[in-house]
Amino acid sequence: MRQARDANVCPVVSNFGKLPAVHEAWLPREHSLHRPRHSRHQIAALLCAVLFFVTPTALWAIGLRPSEIENRPLAAFPGPEQGWEMATELPGWATDQLIFRGEAIGAVDAISRTVFGEPAPFGSAPDRGPLPGVPAEGGTPGAEVPPSQAGYSRVIEGKDGWLYLGSDVSGKCHPQQLVGRSVEKLLKLRDAVESSGRTFLLVIAPDKTTMVPQYLPDSYAGKDCAAEATERLWPPLTGGAGAIDLRETLAETASRIGEPVYFPQDSHWKHEGSIALARLLTEKLAPGRTATWDVVPDGIHYGPADLPPMLGKRATAVSTNYQLRPDGVTNRTSKQPRSLRKPVRMTSEPLDGTINDRTLVFGDSFAAASANYLGAAFTDLTLLGYATWQADRDATLREFVAAEVVVVEIVERVVASGTVGFLSDDFIDTLRPRLAARPLR
Repeated sequence: MRQARDANVCPVVSNFGKLPAVHEAWLPREHSLHRPRHSRHQIAALLCAVLFFVTPTALWAIGLRPSEIENRPLAAFPGPEQGWEMATELPGWATDQLIFRGEAIGAVDAISRTVFGEPAPFGSAPDRGPLPGVPAEGGTPGAEVPPSQAGYSRVIEGKDGWLYLGSDVSGKCHPQQLVGRSVEKLLKLRDAVESSGRTFLLVIAPDKTTMVPQYLPDSYAGKDCAAEATERLWPPLTGGAGAIDLRETLAETASRIGEPVYFPQDSHWKHEGSIALARLLTEKLAPGRTATWDVVPDGIHYGPADLPPMLGKRATAVSTNYQLRPDGVTNRTSKQPRSLRKPVRMTSEPLDGTINDRTLVFGDSFAAASANYLGAAFTDLTLLGYATWQADRDATLREFVAAEVVVVEIVERVVASGTVGFLSDDFIDTLRPRLAARPLR
């Protein structure tokens, strides 16, 4: 008997010869191989699939859009240039495009707390990094990356309602490369900038877990290894890479105002932290320049906290606004930009107490959160997110070449995890000849 070509097609044979193959659905119901073409279960599954795909499209058509509910921008649609990675990146993009994702997360969390008395285990940290016992890229023998563990939280729920970003911990316990390798790249970047006659400053924004550990829970995944990694991290950054250490300044500011300079339910610092950054950068470039500064409270600022949405909730981050008067008289506090995905240039007339060289701040969300006070201290300032290097390389290179002063700001957790995307030979080797072709003397 000849084998049927289609798995759903059954050969029917009689004593009088061979009959043509027929589909299982065409067999008599009494036949042992009979299968209906569309059972009730199949129809229900089909309807669910149609509902799943059509509903977001219909909501998009009437003007509803997905929102950023995590501490990162929405995933971009992966392009063909990414090769096979396009297939692995597509699910992340599709998930981010779900319009009511925040409400769904909130519903799941509420059910978990009501029924089981504990928060929902949203998205444990992915199993990333080198295999256990294998040194990370650029590591030295014996300097092993800790074995991967499950159970990391995207948001750590602390005491008195405090929340912490889970990657403050998971990235330190399972770095993609050791800090020594990152320091090598930072020194290479510094040399490329300074050899062209430009000034280079590196500043590390401390994690909230580093500066406000007193509200962390007594027990959480990665507690011990993250603490050990933090102790190992700072000496090579401040010593080897020459990074500006903000920790002491932030601690003094917290002591002066009588409360932490970080928001309880947001991963960033308050306005006092932004002013501390602007002041320290100004003093590094021109010692004594901030002697004329006058910083005056100017009302209360209310904004959405970035950590509760990751738990399906909403909360408000409350902070004091300030007027920064570089000359002691003129308020130069500017408006904070919505995004640093494209270069944001801020210019003003020079005053006593300002830095007047054309300056690029190449940073992340901490630079964005501090933009209104950096714009008060620098009269020709361009801010650019370092993620732009992946999206618009030409724009990134142009801003480096145009600057007289380059400030690179990186949050601690990104350095610790070894995921600083622009710290690559590709970026630095492309940048160096561009800077050398336009030297400053």
